[in-house]
Amino acid sequence: MVAALRSSAIRKTTRREICSRGLLVTPERVLGRRLMSDSSRTAPNVEQPPASPRNAPAILIVKLGALGDIVHALPALAALRSMWPDARIDWLVDAKHLALVELVEGLDEIVPISVGKMRGPLGLRRTIGHLRARHYDICLDLQGLVKSALLAVASGARRVVGFPRDSLREPAARFLYRETGGRDEGHVIDKNLSLLDAIGVRDARNWTSHLKKAFPLRVVASPVPAVARSLMGAHDGLVLMNPGAAWPNKRWPAERFAELARRLEARRALRSLVLWGPREESLAATIERLSHGAARMAPATEVSDLVALARDATLMVSGDTGPLHLAAAVGAPVVGLYGPTDPTRNGPWHPSDVTLSRYADCQCRFKRRCTSADWCLGGLTVDEVEAAVVRRLGARAERSQQDDG
Repeated sequence: MVAALRSSAIRKTTRREICSRGLLVTPERVLGRRLMSDSSRTAPNVEQPPASPRNAPAILIVKLGALGDIVHALPALAALRSMWPDARIDWLVDAKHLALVELVEGLDEIVPISVGKMRGPLGLRRTIGHLRARHYDICLDLQGLVKSALLAVASGARRVVGFPRDSLREPAARFLYRETGGRDEGHVIDKNLSLLDAIGVRDARNWTSHLKKAFPLRVVASPVPAVARSLMGAHDGLVLMNPGAAWPNKRWPAERFAELARRLEARRALRSLVLWGPREESLAATIERLSHGAARMAPATEVSDLVALARDATLMVSGDTGPLHLAAAVGAPVVGLYGPTDPTRNGPWHPSDVTLSRYADCQCRFKRRCTSADWCLGGLTVDEVEAAVVRRLGARAERSQQDDG
């Protein structure tokens, strides 16, 4: 059930109307009164869901993407499910991240929508009708964009809850919410959890103190870990290296990943597996070549493969990217390399994980490209990262001894 929206038309109309003379934008204005009124009736051929038990609300979470942001929203889902075990909880997500949300436990239904193209077989009218047929009591917009706020209101939920204006990436979205709440303080996971205060889930972080409960991800059977082990040969452990990133200034240089791999093999008998995504195969091949066999390219992986790999990995070294957060969510020890983003806000959740940050001195904070000659991650040495790896491995060994004792 992939929805169809006309993204550019929605964005232009919304921003123009909100910014011009401070006018309040409603879904009826942007999407059309007829479309909204038609969709308030049950769409044809839409299956009616079973009603939630008495006093258990029907909840829609709107978190479209990206991969790491979805991972950071999982503790909010865990808290909701703990508070209301019998509630109906659905998730509206960008179709390109559907594979991740399909691994999430505790959801009743996943509604994918093609956010980029905003076209699909259902069409906007039917998608809105599909959502409205669920008769949501609460819709939580954890995305904070005008686009996501429009979808939240169009769902027909009785309560549409989002963040206040100063906590939104697109402040104009505030005009669409019926209620606001939450605090943009500390980690983004804490921000998401704080929104639950507005609907009566108090002290939400207490619900998610255990890592496995906070990130309810299923590990499904995958052939990739076995292939990886065959590539690695006889070594004491497997280090996942993730050199790619959508932002160029989040990438640590390939030659330093290769040098780190050589050191870990020579000094700790650890072989490295280099992950890669779209348009990153040549980057992984470069690291494999420069490492002289200490690192090997991973097979092509899907999200489910990455989860299976990370669960059994000795360690992961990565910049601030979705794979880092996904690996941390399933319990892989992590060393995070941070430049233009703040690890206190976007870092790994586990207290034993290690981050090396250049954020304090970064000239391109939260910008995709750095125009400064003093590129922040360029100053991060192999010695520093190796020391961080040793520190994280030591914390893991200490934790294992405590568990055995």
